[in-house]
Amino acid sequence: MGHIDHKAHAPAIVNCAVITVSDSRTEDTDESGRYLTSALKDHGHILSHYRLLKNDSSAIENTLDDLFIDADLQVIVFTGGTGLSRRDITVETVTPLLEKQMPGFGELFRLLTWESIGTPSVMSRALGGVRSGKVILCLPGSLNAVKLAAEKIILPEIGHMVREAGR
Repeated sequence: MGHIDHKAHAPAIVNCAVITVSDSRTEDTDESGRYLTSALKDHGHILSHYRLLKNDSSAIENTLDDLFIDADLQVIVFTGGTGLSRRDITVETVTPLLEKQMPGFGELFRLLTWESIGTPSVMSRALGGVRSGKVILCLPGSLNAVKLAAEKIILPEIGHMVREAGR
């Protein structure tokens, strides 16, 4: 069975969580989280969790522990905390918790970013992986980056990723 058949058998609706990691954003100013939650819902997906966390490893780990308990949850998308500053710790916190990494996610995101903005794409640390059958994606916090990832990768492939992660 090829990727076309796999995608044809993928769920059309998946259960998602969106987690924004930021020291400066509030629910009112979280444009990236708001866009991502709206885009997922607009495409028929279920948003069962939304949280806004500070750049704090314990908060991220505890949130993941809570989310892994939800048997219905299939995808966790982080936005923010993936930059190069000392405070950006999403990638360092999530990576050791993954059972499998999905290098193609970050590679494709960086290629699309390069096509959009050029060389600043080298600073992207977007990450994809799987743990306990759940897809985990880590995106930059900028609205443009989230839109790019959602429109070009996540929304077209979310069901397919879930199908493969759950097999």
